[in-house]
This record gives sequence, C-alpha cells and structure tokens, in this order.
Amino acid sequence: MDFLARLAIRIDTINEWVGRGVSWVTTLMVAVVFVDVVMRYLFATSFVFTQELEWHLFGFIFLIGAGYTLLHDGHVRVDIIYQKLSPKAQAWINLVGCTLFMLPGCLLIIYTSISFVADAIYVVNQTPQAGHSAITFVWEGSPDPGGIPLRFLLKACIPVGFVLFLMQGASLFIKSLFIVRGLEAPGLDVDGKGAH
Repeated sequence: MDFLARLAIRIDTINEWVGRGVSWVTTLMVAVVFVDVVMRYLFATSFVFTQELEWHLFGFIFLIGAGYTLLHDGHVRVDIIYQKLSPKAQAWINLVGCTLFMLPGCLLIIYTSISFVADAIYVVNQTPQAGHSAITFVWEGSPDPGGIPLRFLLKACIPVGFVLFLMQGASLFIKSLFIVRGLEAPGLDVDGKGAH
C-alpha cells in the first residue's frame, strides 16, 4: 500500500504542476479575446488567426487541465445523492466509476486519437512497384487563409490530456481504495507536496 500511496502522490504532483502551467495559458487566452474584441468593435476588423487561437487555447486548457480539475474535484457530478453519502460510500462510487467508466473511456479515446493525431502529422505512401513505403509529413494546419499553421499540435493534446486524466483517475482509484479499507487516503498538502 505504501507504493500505491507514493504513486498517487506522484500523479497528483504531476497534475498539480501541469494545472499551474495551464493557468498561465488562461491569462494568455483572456489577452487574445480582449485583443479580438477591441479589433472587432473599435476597428471593425477581425483576423482568422486570432479567432482560431481563441479556440485552440480553449481546447488546450480543457484537455490538458482535465486531470488538474479532477485532482481538485472540480468536474460536474450529480451531487444530489453523492454529497449526502458517507466518505466510504463515496469511495465505493468512485471505485466503480473509475473501473467501469473512466478507465475504459479514457483508454478508448487515447487509442482512437493516436491515429487521428498521426494522420495530422504524416501520411505513409505505399509504392507497390518498389515494394517499400515512404513517409510524407503533412503538419496539418488551418484550411483557412491566415489561420494557424500548427493544428496538429492541438490534436496532439487529445491523447496527452486523456493520459493525464487517466493518471488522475488512477490516483482517485487508489485514494478511494484506501478509504474503503479504512485507511487515510494519500494526497497533497496545500503547497503541492506529498502528505499522508
């Protein structure tokens, strides 16, 4: 159990630091939206790049920050019943939810998104005459003139974000297992350092 406690704390630490990094991206997003609004309403113009940057940053924040949000129990849940239950009953719900829904859901999204990301980065060309294949790099960008040329980076955030979310789900599973067994759940203190 000591190994599991250390693993949960390490996962929590990773998502804590990732979440703190993502919080700076939210500041950038606010600045980009502010510039876009000023350009639209004061100068009656707008740029495709700025509009695309808004939703790229938005996607990045929610994908990469999902594990951090789970760490701090910030995801929406139906609390009408859950909040009235004992900590042990809540831990059982978390164990079942992680096992039946979170783990398979995250693995499915990670598995299917890898080829989605790969298609945005490269294409394998088969040459039947020569009997070999060649890789052509696509580096998918925006189809719109003046758009962001690095769309493949946003697509790459899908598997990365769900790996972080899956890791945090594993940490939640471990903590719930501790609670179900009548032990104190491992976790981080307010400074983001491991504590039992």
